[in-house]
Amino acid sequence: VQLQASGGGLVQPGGSLRLSCAASGDSLDYYAIGWFRQAPGQAREGVSCISWRDDSTYYADSVKGRFTTSRDNAKRAVYLEMKSLKLEDTALYHCAAGAMCDLKPNMEVWVNWGQGTLVTVSS
Repeated sequence: VQLQASGGGLVQPGGSLRLSCAASGDSLDYYAIGWFRQAPGQAREGVSCISWRDDSTYYADSVKGRFTTSRDNAKRAVYLEMKSLKLEDTALYHCAAGAMCDLKPNMEVWVNWGQGTLVTVSS
């Protein structure tokens, strides 16, 4: 499966953005989809994950209550709704597909990565 993230942009603190992860080449029915981000000079970190089995969702503590991930298998898409954005949310956001949820960017789990979309939170 090939993935492409989109929807990034420039937003003020407190604002909202909705990222999309579009899949091609295969359905998403049996993939967990994770969102990861990497800020300049920092390591990649897990943001959220949605499982394929029962749509269970998992979030990093830093985004709990502000970010929501959802999926629409019929549209081959996964979304990341981001609200109350903070300066520290600025990063390049990637989506990835794997067999199970893991908020660590474990390359043995996350076998397919899409190109990222840049989110910049700035006043």
